[in-house]
Amino acid sequence: MMRAKASACLFLFAAALFPCGPVADPAPAGQAAQSESSPDVEHLYDAGLYQQAIKVLHAGIAKNPMDASLRDVLGRCFYQLGDYSQAIASLETAIELDPGRSEYHNWLGKAYGRKAEESNPFSALGLARRAHREFAEAVRLNPSNLAAQRDLIRYLLNSPGIAGGGQERADEQIQALAIVDPVEGQLARAEADVTRKKFDLADQEYGKLLAAYHRRIGVDFEIAEYYRDRRDGEHMEQAVAKAAALDPADIRLNYYRGVALVIQQKDAGKAEQFLRAYLDAAPDNSELPPRASAREWLGRLYEQENKLDSAAEQYRAGLALEPHNKALREGLKRVEKK
Repeated sequence: MMRAKASACLFLFAAALFPCGPVADPAPAGQAAQSESSPDVEHLYDAGLYQQAIKVLHAGIAKNPMDASLRDVLGRCFYQLGDYSQAIASLETAIELDPGRSEYHNWLGKAYGRKAEESNPFSALGLARRAHREFAEAVRLNPSNLAAQRDLIRYLLNSPGIAGGGQERADEQIQALAIVDPVEGQLARAEADVTRKKFDLADQEYGKLLAAYHRRIGVDFEIAEYYRDRRDGEHMEQAVAKAAALDPADIRLNYYRGVALVIQQKDAGKAEQFLRAYLDAAPDNSELPPRASAREWLGRLYEQENKLDSAAEQYRAGLALEPHNKALREGLKRVEKK
């Protein structure tokens, strides 16, 4: 029984904690690493050149072994490369050197969560509990760490009691977040409604958020993702327009604009242009919409145009990035049958 519960915990936790696309504005790695020994790290990290950043960081650590910020960014680089064991080791060292940094604990929680995906059910349960502990500590250290607040709430919403989760605990945390930041609290409540399949309530909450004046591009993108998943291209386009007004140069706009057009089945040429521009410019980074998702929507676009070979090519390219992606597998099956 315990193994079955652990397996269920792993599935729900991983699926909920790491959705397709970001729910916050990504913070440059350079904000975490202030050491003068690594001047190129921020540029390398933001460009997705994680292996090169790791070399620079190792050199910096050799000179400054007690610099916790270098260990933190090293852990983030390993995380982006999918080496979660190395990420955990680096982030644990960062916390040993500087235990009071909320963001270190939150990233360690994320790494534990990803590692749980790769583990057997019994090990996954232990790793999930560690993730919960780190998220909770990140929030305790800094209640204004909104990313940690949202990660903790997702964990509580989607994990069973055996792993420390629970609906009542999630609601309590949402209430606490709403005091710190009403907009994020409203987003968390709307996401909870989706998790509980209360879509009428979710529609109301996201509609209010779409109409509100908040001037946060990350909020607009999160709203856009809700409407993407509901296949509501019109409202998605409205959210993207609000985001574009805040920062017309944001790299994520190409992804969301392209998806909105595919959903509405209009202006296929522009949709393709937007999605390919995103793929050409966006690094593989967990804080940006996944490149595999862009491949999926390109595949959907080509399906609409009955370009089945091109659609299959995109689905295969997406599966090379995310081999267990259900939507990509189903897309490839559809076009192969045709």
